[in-house]
Amino acid sequence: MDHVGALALVGSGEYLPGMAELEGALLKKGIERGFSNSYVQIPLAAGRESAERLRYWQELGAAQAERLDTRQIFLPVFTREDAMREDLASAIDGAGLIYLSGGDPSYLASSLINTPVWEAIERNWRNGSSLAGCSAGAMALSGDVPNFRKQSSPGTPGLNILSTLRTIPHYNKFFGWIPDSAAKLMLRAPEGVTVIGVDEMTAAVAGLDARTSHEELTFAVFGIGGVHVLRGAATHKYLQGEILHLH
Repeated sequence: MDHVGALALVGSGEYLPGMAELEGALLKKGIERGFSNSYVQIPLAAGRESAERLRYWQELGAAQAERLDTRQIFLPVFTREDAMREDLASAIDGAGLIYLSGGDPSYLASSLINTPVWEAIERNWRNGSSLAGCSAGAMALSGDVPNFRKQSSPGTPGLNILSTLRTIPHYNKFFGWIPDSAAKLMLRAPEGVTVIGVDEMTAAVAGLDARTSHEELTFAVFGIGGVHVLRGAATHKYLQGEILHLH
């Protein structure tokens, strides 16, 4: 755990020019920790989308990799069966940055848990590679993912990197997209779980400097929007460069 890498919870904007500074900083941190100048992009959360849409994510990631002068590793993990493949898992080893992009958070978490691909992601991150999750990727890193469509049903188990934190991405638009009942479900988190909202083109980041640590739930804000503490601490909006000390 002493060598754990940087961690970013991103509200939206993976691979876009406006997030290149953040992704570059995460990559640089991984390289400083002895990892290679390579950028693993895992599109699994969008795995049930069209082939055209998956090509879009690959091309978007390639453009960002070119901006950052890094090697793109677009990992074709679209199903749980793909996540069970040892050859795909081995492609993650040594990468400076590993990124879980957007889509369906429940599908992402349920497809990754207890697979070689997830084991490789977590092992590399715990050894110093940077790890980022955007939108669905950020949600899946929590202990659970709420079920929006069947609110009476229990949520999907998450990847449990942050067992006491629940992330609402796209926060500045989120509550215009979903019914009030679903919004309330997000805030009705289990006892001891802090809920944060991360605006679009914004991230909560731990481990880029000595002031922040995911273990202590201490994050810095990066981006044009804010990070909102919604439950588990005093409600507050934190802006670029400010530090969140969560409980």
